[in-house]
Amino acid sequence: MRQMTDIVETRTILAEAGIAEAAALIRAGQPVAVPTETVYGLAADATNAEAVARIYAAKGRPSFNPLIVHVADLAAAELLAILDDLARGLAARFWPGPLTMVLQARPGNGIAALATAGLDTIAIRVPAHPVMRALLVASGRPLAAPSANASGRISPTRAAHVLSSLSGRVPLVLDGGATGHGVESTIVAATGGAPVLLRPGPLTPEELGAETRPRGEGVNAPGQLASHYAPSKPIRLDATEARPGEWLIGFGAVAGDETLSATGSLVEAAAKLFDALHRADAAPGETIAVAPIPAEGLGLAINDRLGRAAADR
Repeated sequence: MRQMTDIVETRTILAEAGIAEAAALIRAGQPVAVPTETVYGLAADATNAEAVARIYAAKGRPSFNPLIVHVADLAAAELLAILDDLARGLAARFWPGPLTMVLQARPGNGIAALATAGLDTIAIRVPAHPVMRALLVASGRPLAAPSANASGRISPTRAAHVLSSLSGRVPLVLDGGATGHGVESTIVAATGGAPVLLRPGPLTPEELGAETRPRGEGVNAPGQLASHYAPSKPIRLDATEARPGEWLIGFGAVAGDETLSATGSLVEAAAKLFDALHRADAAPGETIAVAPIPAEGLGLAINDRLGRAAADR
């Protein structure tokens, strides 16, 4: 398994000529950079947890926040999420386009838990850019796609911007020229009542009829709360063995009741993290213990999420 520290050759291809190759990489579980009408996105198969983990690894993302899942049309969105009349009305007016809606996830939708950060909501967008739309069709997958830049860097609006921060981290960049809007999509929560603005973007609150007031813990957007995404049971970190009444999630040499990765792969561990926490929460025992995870590379994001899950609440 390719580790997140490996350096890969990054190729740049004119977008129209590279769709088939990009789709093959997507189906093989690799991320590719692709233009959208907002900014360039780093796209991977949203149903493949290890592919999603490679997005985080390439970006050096410090925490596992929910990712936007891109689909080709409203029918595809309906397979992944539950849309009410409000959401369908917004979709009719603004999809395809720079609108992301946070919706109630449809049970059994097949999306990797890592893409939704283990939440019961999902962020969905139908993009308008012809290259991203062609990639969705050619790959036959819903695509998780945050901005194609290293975490903390300026969002990319040209292929050269992607290369400046992700060269050597991703195998392919589709060059579709400059993006249109140049800022990330507008995000609204559309799970009942008026839409609530979660992130400003090309579409204004006035256009969307969106409220801008804080909505509290009910909004499952990229997490701000220290104890967000927490199981119901207490969690003990850096455990090398289980105490009485604990369910131990292992890693590397620490086997546990189950393991995030017996080989010590951080990509595999990230891919399994949220599913393992859900199973541990439902397992016998009063508490959860988690083996030490190296605080480097993708391990920083894993430890960030575990720290939030273990926080006092």
